[in-house]
Amino acid sequence: MDLKLQNSRAFVAGSFEGIGRAIVERFAAEGAHVALLDRNPAVAEVAFSIAERFHVVARDFTADVCDFAAVRRAWDEWHAGSDAPHHVVFAVGVGSGKAGFPFWKLSPADWPRVLEVNLIGAVNVAHAVAPSLAAARRGTLLFLSSVAGQIGSQTDPPYSAAKAGLINFSQCAAKDLAPFGVRVNTICPGMVATSLGREVWRASQADLPDHERQSFEDWGKSKLARLVPMNRWQDPAEIAAMAAFLASDEARNITGQTINVDGGYVMHW
Repeated sequence: MDLKLQNSRAFVAGSFEGIGRAIVERFAAEGAHVALLDRNPAVAEVAFSIAERFHVVARDFTADVCDFAAVRRAWDEWHAGSDAPHHVVFAVGVGSGKAGFPFWKLSPADWPRVLEVNLIGAVNVAHAVAPSLAAARRGTLLFLSSVAGQIGSQTDPPYSAAKAGLINFSQCAAKDLAPFGVRVNTICPGMVATSLGREVWRASQADLPDHERQSFEDWGKSKLARLVPMNRWQDPAEIAAMAAFLASDEARNITGQTINVDGGYVMHW
């Protein structure tokens, strides 16, 4: 399917690795020019590789999404002088790095950074880009949340709460931007074998006696069998495929939605 994204422009926060990188690569494969924003300076190497492979413009911006001024500078530089449709993706996510069951195993001090990155970081990106999208009266805004934001996951309560807040904020943004022809949606990945997934695994093993600890592979296999009807990992490329579809005119009547790419992990009865 030709999604007709050629010569559009995609701005992806959290694009050095994992799902964010897969999304950038999918947009570039569709012929979109891409901006990669990440706190890791090595994102410059990723941008160079994408430009070489896909023959599109690929710009890198090193910034932390918690720094609103830096995000806004990057966005202003990226979209200046272009009347192409813009697609903005927030694909940043961090956990507390600790096992959160029961929640009082954590400290209140474990919460602020997780909320700041996952929720306020998304708010910063939205504030930076929304005026331009509204003025252009077209474009899309996509947030990467998580199934943890829908089910009250006990694995990492700060992460779950932040991602739940992100789903709610995306609906507010969708209502505000709909009159301007701008669509806003959320994707909730399930179990994806990214660095964040491995962080969850490490935290889950930390307090276990040696005889109960599992390798990442065995832990994943057990969790998939218990929780995911399709009994398979979700691949970053599958999340990216949905992101590209939601940016396209094929999804022109889809806004304010939370779409799970999770192998059936979350089903609302």
